[in-house]
Amino acid sequence: MSSHNNNSTSVNDPRQPSAAKPFVAPMVSPQDLPVDYSGFIAVILGVAGVMFRYKLCSWLALIFCAQSLSNMKNMENDLKQISMASM
Repeated sequence: MSSHNNNSTSVNDPRQPSAAKPFVAPMVSPQDLPVDYSGFIAVILGVAGVMFRYKLCSWLALIFCAQSLSNMKNMENDLKQISMASM
């Protein structure tokens, strides 16, 4: 292992702690949010599971539905919307 001298690294450090600013996430309108592909896949697999009686499609639809519900943002958390998405 090599030994490093902490004194020399702090003197040669080009970063400026006084110029560091905390990250602020930009505001995004609801129309500009990315598409929820897992919700769409859950609907497609759910319909295929019901129509063709494929158990694998139904289980995958449940998994994608849970993933879609867990990825919901706080502004989307409406009880009616969550209940309809889980149906």
